[in-house]
Amino acid sequence: MKYPWYYTTLGWILNGMAHLPFRILYIISDVLFVIVYYIARYRRDVVKENIASSFPEMQEKEQKKVIRQFYRHFTDYFVETIKLAHITDEEMRHRMEFVGTEMIDRYFDEGRSLAMYFSHCGNWEWAPSITLWTRHKPSEETVFAQVYRPLTNHWFDAYFLRLRSRFGSVSYDKRLVFRDLLRLRRDGKLSITGFMSDQKPSHNDTVHVLKFLNHPTAIITGTETIVRKLDLVAIYWDMEKLSRGHYRITARLITDNAASLPQFAITDTYTRMLETTILRQPSIWLWSHRRWKNKVDYSDNNPAETRHNG
Repeated sequence: MKYPWYYTTLGWILNGMAHLPFRILYIISDVLFVIVYYIARYRRDVVKENIASSFPEMQEKEQKKVIRQFYRHFTDYFVETIKLAHITDEEMRHRMEFVGTEMIDRYFDEGRSLAMYFSHCGNWEWAPSITLWTRHKPSEETVFAQVYRPLTNHWFDAYFLRLRSRFGSVSYDKRLVFRDLLRLRRDGKLSITGFMSDQKPSHNDTVHVLKFLNHPTAIITGTETIVRKLDLVAIYWDMEKLSRGHYRITARLITDNAASLPQFAITDTYTRMLETTILRQPSIWLWSHRRWKNKVDYSDNNPAETRHNG
């Protein structure tokens, strides 16, 4: 696809930034923080409302502190993600830590494929670097993947797909992911696939309503459906920010026997685990997302799954 000329210039700028050392990138992040927080005031009202309603017991002074910390983290996330284009394996190993990868390798040894529930916590764009820690590597027989929602801007869509493939993983369109994973199974291939299940559902997504961060919240259940239909091992990736530019992901088992659990049990467990992650470090979740734009209540639940019409 041919893009307008200014995308070529933007590509040069982003590529140049990706070659900069982290100490310079974080100076850029500090400048961006001032612009985004004080001047542009990017989604300040959304962030303030989300945090205030999620933590009603928190003093206003503490809420303001979390808001500022979120924006500082948000601009760090921006420059860290750009750095993916040229970060070395050695640098990434220094900055990311994965705990529990032996569990992933063990399930691969047993011939099981896995679904990784993760979220917009920390720097989720760095999560595909798991291939640097696992014994099993991307190959013809083993696929590392993440599910994504295609962006309307084709240039940025292609840019992020390139970044996400940096460590050998592939990206599957959320609308087609079941078909793609089913094909892998039929071809005798193992896979581990990351699913983002923490954002506002799209139109006509299947959801389950739970209390999450003090809100009745519509939680996407499509991942659980895929786990059950394909008999996947479900794992939660618990993200922590250890310090600026340093993260840890701990793999926590949700279940390796989905058929034995009642309906929505996997979604319930994921939601509680995610809430624990956010409560531990509130500032590293994506508070600028309009998560509760469409109101729901618990009466929306019924024995059958509910379709989200927002």
